[in-house]
Amino acid sequence: MVKSQRHKRKGAAYASEDSPAVLIAIAAILLSVTSAVYWQVRNYEFINLDDPKYITENGRVQSGLSWENVKWAFTTRHASNWHPLTWLSHILDCQTFGLNSGWHHLVNLLFHLLNTLLLLLVLYRMTRAVWPSAFVAALFALHPLHTESVAWVAERKDVLGMFFLLLTLWGYSRYVERPCFIRYVTLMVFLAMGLMAKPMLVTVPFVLLLLDYWPLRRFGNNILIKPAGTTQAKRSTFLYLLLEKAPLFVLAVICGVITLQAQQEITVSLQSLDLHSRIANSLVSYVAYLRMMIWPTRLAVFYAHTRAVPMWQEAAAAALLAAATVFAVLCRRNYRYIPVGWLWYLGTLVPVIGLVQVGTQRYADRYTYIPLAGIFIIIAWGVPDILKGIHYRKLILAVSATTVLLVLAACSWLQAGYWRNNITLYEHALEVTENNHLAHNNLGVALKQQGKINEAIIHWRLALDIFPAYGDAIANLAPELVERRRPDEAIKYCTEFLQKGRDHCEVRNNLGNAYRAKGELDEAIKHYQGALVLKPDAWQVHYNLGLVLAEKQQFAEAVKHFQEALRAAPNNAVIIKALSDAENKQTPTK
Repeated sequence: MVKSQRHKRKGAAYASEDSPAVLIAIAAILLSVTSAVYWQVRNYEFINLDDPKYITENGRVQSGLSWENVKWAFTTRHASNWHPLTWLSHILDCQTFGLNSGWHHLVNLLFHLLNTLLLLLVLYRMTRAVWPSAFVAALFALHPLHTESVAWVAERKDVLGMFFLLLTLWGYSRYVERPCFIRYVTLMVFLAMGLMAKPMLVTVPFVLLLLDYWPLRRFGNNILIKPAGTTQAKRSTFLYLLLEKAPLFVLAVICGVITLQAQQEITVSLQSLDLHSRIANSLVSYVAYLRMMIWPTRLAVFYAHTRAVPMWQEAAAAALLAAATVFAVLCRRNYRYIPVGWLWYLGTLVPVIGLVQVGTQRYADRYTYIPLAGIFIIIAWGVPDILKGIHYRKLILAVSATTVLLVLAACSWLQAGYWRNNITLYEHALEVTENNHLAHNNLGVALKQQGKINEAIIHWRLALDIFPAYGDAIANLAPELVERRRPDEAIKYCTEFLQKGRDHCEVRNNLGNAYRAKGELDEAIKHYQGALVLKPDAWQVHYNLGLVLAEKQQFAEAVKHFQEALRAAPNNAVIIKALSDAENKQTPTK
């Protein structure tokens, strides 16, 4: 790689270790330790958070690879996301492994291992510094904050997106070595694939500009033409490098617009969460991620959003971030990796920091999968610089690094253990968090599957005590109340929810079921139709509406809805029987 003489001097400290054998040995150890930490996931179940939308209740994904499903992957906004390559990845898993959850988990692990290897190779290629590159890769592989991305099948988009991000960085390093059209097109293809796996990669062009500053050192105050016969690096103006990445920014903008449109239904409105609250939570979240990086305890699948952030926390977070940014800027001359790592962290978190609030989480472990690499770079290059001139420096670094990595590996092994099934996952979340409505609700769903209905009802009621407008909990509780011949109580919960200006397909469906149980069929039909407006392909609603229409002797209309239900849920024996009965009773038209 083309480097400045100064950059070569910077890497000289690591030259003795700069050999393929050392790099191969490091890679082998890293992959072995990471595999040992996460090998337990081969026995894990799917969980009932997002896994149903992505796999276990997704007929499209389960039906395997076909041209129709490829088209669906590129055109759907199912699960409020546009990530066609992620869908294709899940479809291929189902084509190959069916619903064997262990293999789906192992594919996630495979991508995490590939990402660890690629991160090591990309950093080494750009810096020629073996041990700092290895330490960054090791921190990435073994940090407990990354457990969620590996052990949660629905987060395939995380590991797949990072895979294409690292291929993009690899492609960019090759382009910088010898700029040409083919290498630039390859770079664009990698980025496009990354955006189609994880839209969070919209910040990648910004990351490439950071890498231009360090370690590639591509720009300065003037454009310098490389003298013939020399290997001196060509420096470019910031404007030149910005224009160079214009096509990449265009890709990112297009993907960003598509993603915002896809996420409209789960984007929290400014009326329910004002802009100041979003900014305050974003500031506190930036600091919270750093705290969890340093002290990764009490990690959970979900952290409930608190509407009011204490003023002192907001002010303290803003002051800390400002001070860190000023410090990074002051270090720009002699320690370029500090502003690069810090801005990598700040910048790559922007899409998920909460300024555009998607969902009800305050922050999430999985959001750190890409951003923390910037902080790891600061640590890996900064600590050796701090210890310069100290006796036994290499020994101190080796012992300290080994100790830290062993502790992180143990923490990740423990954290991964909580993901083995729904019960362990949500019980742990309730132990380490407060007012966690989602954990109560999803634990209730898991208990119901085990036949523990009374315990499930307790957790659903607790979820509603915390968050009275929680549609999912109402959708779970209402049918059990109807089953226990308490339709009026179910109607009360559902109606109160709808009166608050919210709407929810499952809530309307259950409200229809409650009115049907009372014999008020016209009212039931009205709510089933309202549910279909929200979710036209909801087969359960089509089925229920078909049953009511059949009760009213409207067999022709009932047949239409049973057919729609069967289209969304092929080979469902219950729907097939209901359709057959309605067709047999249908009055022939003259």
